[in-house]
Amino acid sequence: MTVLHPSDFGIRPGTDITRGLRALLEKAQQVDGPKTISFSTGTYYLNSADCKQYLLYITNTVGDNEFSPEETPHLQAVPFYFKGIRNLTVEGGGAVFVVDGKVTNMALEQCSDVVIRNLELRHKKPDMHELRVVRKAAFSVDFAIDKETDYIWDNGVPFFVGTDYRVAATHCRDTAYWIGRIRSATPNRVERVRHPLLGCFSMKEVSDHVIRCFYPNTARFAKGDCFYLYDARRQFAGIFLNQCNNITLDHLYQRFNYSLALVAQDCDTLTLQHVAFAPEEHSARKLASAADFLQFCMCRGSIAVEDCFFDGAGDDCMNVHGIHFKVTELDKKAKTATVAFCHPQTHGFNPLRVGDALSFVNRSTLLETGTAKILASELLDEYHIRLTLDTLKGLRVGQAVEDTTACPSVHFADNTLTRIITRGVLLTTRGEVVIERNHFVSNSMSGVLLSDDAGSWYESGPCRSVTISDNDFDDCGGIPILIKPENRVHTGPVHRGITVCNNRFHSYSGIPIFAKSVDSLTVKGNTFAGKKTIKTKNCSHVKKK
Repeated sequence: MTVLHPSDFGIRPGTDITRGLRALLEKAQQVDGPKTISFSTGTYYLNSADCKQYLLYITNTVGDNEFSPEETPHLQAVPFYFKGIRNLTVEGGGAVFVVDGKVTNMALEQCSDVVIRNLELRHKKPDMHELRVVRKAAFSVDFAIDKETDYIWDNGVPFFVGTDYRVAATHCRDTAYWIGRIRSATPNRVERVRHPLLGCFSMKEVSDHVIRCFYPNTARFAKGDCFYLYDARRQFAGIFLNQCNNITLDHLYQRFNYSLALVAQDCDTLTLQHVAFAPEEHSARKLASAADFLQFCMCRGSIAVEDCFFDGAGDDCMNVHGIHFKVTELDKKAKTATVAFCHPQTHGFNPLRVGDALSFVNRSTLLETGTAKILASELLDEYHIRLTLDTLKGLRVGQAVEDTTACPSVHFADNTLTRIITRGVLLTTRGEVVIERNHFVSNSMSGVLLSDDAGSWYESGPCRSVTISDNDFDDCGGIPILIKPENRVHTGPVHRGITVCNNRFHSYSGIPIFAKSVDSLTVKGNTFAGKKTIKTKNCSHVKKK
């Protein structure tokens, strides 16, 4: 066992370690065999300017057309960058790493058998800002800006300023729909609303960090309302895992990130245990992520998320899915099919491996029309992959294909989810799924959604074995358990083998469970605070007990 000492690279608590950390991780890449990096307890500082930049195509993040002309698409600063490292344990020792600037906090590419534990990632004055209503009148509202935010006035408008950003408080006020609002009466619930400065025709500073905004009407505001303004462009990620195998995150705490808190694409066997994605305990910020907390795309093997705490997501808590690629060209003689990424925020990588099983999918019914084995796979450009298959029978241009080998099993257990702005758990995977003993404190949409689509996000595919048991659904703004594949035409079931048992539904509007296009659905032993009606559409072999 090789032990790498951070102090040998000038890494000491209380100092900026950006360059030393890069040298340390580059050294770890060169060491064969098992190795450990052990940090001393303390606070370490990182800055975006001294980070090395890497070209990262991260699924479900910013698309090519969202970059400005002066930016290089997908080029990102990363302080913790691991490449091709095997058999590594990073022991944080309770260390806190504070990042100044916009970065992807951590990235692992082509790594295997890595454990990262006992450390915390924070951001210094991030580009997320709270406006709290402290006074309301008929035609004006006073907002207190959180004390962590620095701002300047320019032409009658406050601009939030910090490392790597200078943004007007009015930015996107006419179009933003993603702004988070937390009402004083429901402090654990966050919902998406329009920009708080929409309709404001003038503003002024009345005291330090307090601004008065004037409106034709202030009916939508209430004293104590808190609004969270942030960049929703998804340009970065918190932790990015790409083509990795057997990665464990243990007692890792991430307090903020600029996009999705963790993205794993084309990975095999991942474990998250005792992880917390949540703001610092006394922070005015109540959102820890600008988008989803967990995004698993085209992964394999098993995914375990256990004994974790998730607080304050700008989108779903967890999304596990594959990709529906659309067939754009067929060469029957060569037995090749060219397939395309269809969503602008997902492209630039090739998760379709030689030897994988491929399903041909009718995009309207979401049902299989044929299967094949991948004999060769080549990324032609950012958006197209050419596949050589053992057969093209049943495949047509315009259809979708799904890699059915890249369908992980999922164990999501003993987790707490609160202040989730959309859905708790969104799943579309053929692997065995168990969702058990979780506490869904609050989400503004469904607690669990089983989807599948080949026309919007192109997130595949059908579920084949799902057990949702012994969970508490406290406050769901939508149907707590929603099974709704996005098939436009029903000619047969999309999902199969779903059991919903022994759950407790405490607060919800409408019905507690809805299922569409499912074969073999069992609902038993659940308790309901409100309506007990279970609604189904185009389902077969339904058992209610």
